[in-house]
Amino acid sequence: MRIPFRKMHGLGNDFVVIDARERAVEMSARRAAALADRHTGIGCDQLILLEPSETADVRMRIFNPDGGEVEACGNASRAVGLYLGGDKRIETLGGIIAASTSDTGISVAMGRPRFGWDEIPLAYPMDTLTMPVGWEDLVEPVAVNVGNPHVIFFVPDTHSVDLARLGPLIENDPLFPRRINVNVATLTGPDALDLRVWERAAGLTRACGTGACASAIAAMRRKLTGRRVTVTLPGGPLVIEWTDADEIIMTGPATTSFEGSFGTSDYPA
Repeated sequence: MRIPFRKMHGLGNDFVVIDARERAVEMSARRAAALADRHTGIGCDQLILLEPSETADVRMRIFNPDGGEVEACGNASRAVGLYLGGDKRIETLGGIIAASTSDTGISVAMGRPRFGWDEIPLAYPMDTLTMPVGWEDLVEPVAVNVGNPHVIFFVPDTHSVDLARLGPLIENDPLFPRRINVNVATLTGPDALDLRVWERAAGLTRACGTGACASAIAAMRRKLTGRRVTVTLPGGPLVIEWTDADEIIMTGPATTSFEGSFGTSDYPA
């Protein structure tokens, strides 16, 4: 039996998208990790499985390269929005999000940000706007949950931070019982940020949509920017807006790279 897939990316953050709405596809951590492997599999930052939903137009399941399933992914949401076309409601483990296509790209309503220490979650109570913690030169981050958890450090220069070394150290700190995504951001204009992200269980990526959302919200909460911010990642820019209705809107591109299929016996579940 062969299973069709579509390879897609948003700003270089790439995905293998499998549509299992009409024909069920068994997905295990083992199969997801094998498909995500860039040497022996198809290769991707995350594998996306689309399934029927009772509460939305589609259910989106998101698997990291280690096979673990996570709550949300902004770039994947834009890719799925492009795949489905039109205006769609997408069910994720992090909640219902809405995607729509326009001349400026794919816009995704990511829901409301959460700031409570137990909503991130953290291991114990503390102020999430200026956290009294640090790791070497990275100190006093902001914590935001935008469907998945993030900490954001504002630094003079994102490229001076050894994120490949500090990222996994912070990700796996006992302060974060579900681990954490680590962002380093630099203010480059009145409403502009440069951003690099260490993604939980995925490492450094060219773009992270939820990281862009979380970092923009963190900058807004600290009154560093207005309510509409351009966030530039290594893969390119995203526009993040925090509406008066307390909803995050992310707008940016998504692209289909190629289509193909794989044999179930080659990647057993």
